[in-house]
Amino acid sequence: MYNTEMAIAELIYKAKRPFHFVKTGLMRGFRVERQLGYPARKLKILTITGTDGKTTSSTMLYHVLKNAGKKVALLSTVAAYINEETIDTGFHVTTPDPAQLHTLLAKMVKKDIEYVVLEVTSHGMYQYRIWGIDPLIAGVTNINHEHLDYHVTYKNYLEAKGMLLAKAKTAILNDDDQSAPMLKRYLRSVGQKFSTYSTSDKIYYKVKQAIDASFTESYNRMNARLVYTICQNLGIQNQDFMSAIKTFPGIPGRMEEVASKPFRVIVDFAHTPQALEAALKTLRKQLPTKKSKLIAVFGCAGLRDTTKRPLMGRIGTELADHVVFTAEDPRTEDVWSIIRQMKEQLTSHHDKITSIANRGEAIRFALSQLAQKDDIVVILGKGHEQSMCYGTTEYPWDDRVFAKEVLASLTSSSNSNPNKKTQKSKPTTITKNKKK
Repeated sequence: MYNTEMAIAELIYKAKRPFHFVKTGLMRGFRVERQLGYPARKLKILTITGTDGKTTSSTMLYHVLKNAGKKVALLSTVAAYINEETIDTGFHVTTPDPAQLHTLLAKMVKKDIEYVVLEVTSHGMYQYRIWGIDPLIAGVTNINHEHLDYHVTYKNYLEAKGMLLAKAKTAILNDDDQSAPMLKRYLRSVGQKFSTYSTSDKIYYKVKQAIDASFTESYNRMNARLVYTICQNLGIQNQDFMSAIKTFPGIPGRMEEVASKPFRVIVDFAHTPQALEAALKTLRKQLPTKKSKLIAVFGCAGLRDTTKRPLMGRIGTELADHVVFTAEDPRTEDVWSIIRQMKEQLTSHHDKITSIANRGEAIRFALSQLAQKDDIVVILGKGHEQSMCYGTTEYPWDDRVFAKEVLASLTSSSNSNPNKKTQKSKPTTITKNKKK
């Protein structure tokens, strides 16, 4: 319901933009791009935005162009890639500060880069962090429930994404996504032309075969269709696209398997209701036997969209056989308060839940006490990230590294076996959180 509190929040939200225009755009973006000789104007910039799938789609596009012989660089959540150099862009960063962005673009110009694939967030667009960027192509993966803590309403969130599309020479929309009708209206209102992609599109059958063979997940097949549509606009040959797709290595922390025996352990970045649902549905289909169980470990980030917390709690309990609710960058919020919000709308499945606020202990519990032979344990929300935020401090943390350490300790311990019947019992107490 649109109430007075929300109205005030939206007024504040809209009042911030002129401030960002001056502080972030003019004082940082314009100053630095002018000093560096306007590097963005010397590059063909391809942008990807959306709620989920940005990093996968961006990296996939980069991989295809590189394999097609193009001089291409990538700037994504994971890192910046310029030729053979990998540059860490910082903790929890998708769209960098405009000064850092133009410094990287200037470096790309010096390296004779032609194309830049740039992953862009709604925050980055709204806050003028991509000052001076006029994309050759802007593609959308999907726009779902996320970041309403910042944008206040879905309409504002959508329009922040739309601002990027309106700046591009060519905008490409996901016609299967709920955002498509609203984005079309928005782009028509600002006089922007667009094209679309969809699962119903008739594409060259060998391309479809290559996509289907390379990706079992429906969402990654959609990501591949977006990349294919962009490549068509760039004149990339079908054969180059197909050969690249077949060798695409995937993304660190995106459905990354860290163990396969005696049970599978997967780490994934899913941190929105839509991504969580897609990940759990995909993994449920991969359970090898009728007795196999899907175990999910995840939380919800502090100081971020609170409305998604009960949604994610419900999705987890409906699609997994057991869920362990835990911390995910709690920041200055209390972890137990976040966990309570994740459970507040549940009317069933309480017997599936264990709440352990310390993320390390939650992972250890899932691997040592819950997982049995042929089960799948999926650790969600952090993916490739290598830090966790408590208070205002980032502490070193990597789900993949910690999971491997736990599995190694279980294997090396004398007579240790995570599948022993004596370790099946559920603890009667809840583990309290400790800062690392």
